[in-house]
Amino acid sequence: MAERVEQEEIFSQVLRAGRRTYFFDVRATKADDYYLTVTESKKFTHDDGSFHYQKHKIYLYKEDFSDFHEMLKKATDYIISEKGNEVISERHQKDFKKEENTDIEGSDDTKNFTDVSFDDI
Repeated sequence: MAERVEQEEIFSQVLRAGRRTYFFDVRATKADDYYLTVTESKKFTHDDGSFHYQKHKIYLYKEDFSDFHEMLKKATDYIISEKGNEVISERHQKDFKKEENTDIEGSDDTKNFTDVSFDDI
């Protein structure tokens, strides 16, 4: 099995998205042509506080750019048309935080209590 040796990056962009980071790196082949690597790096935290990163990488060559771009656009357009732009998991996280805050301060049960000082007793 031939070992793939990474070439030096010619151009690089980073997209940080929560626990995930996406790297878009332009590299050169041995023949000095360019190709793209897209790497997803995801951080996993263990119970003891230590963490590790899991990485997935794809290699995209110029001869596939047009078809790849077309398929990516079709797939993303389909998702947006079917589900809209709102990210459902973020909406649920916001709802969960609202419930959490309501339980702690100002829930219906605590609104019925009167503020009483011990000096009043």
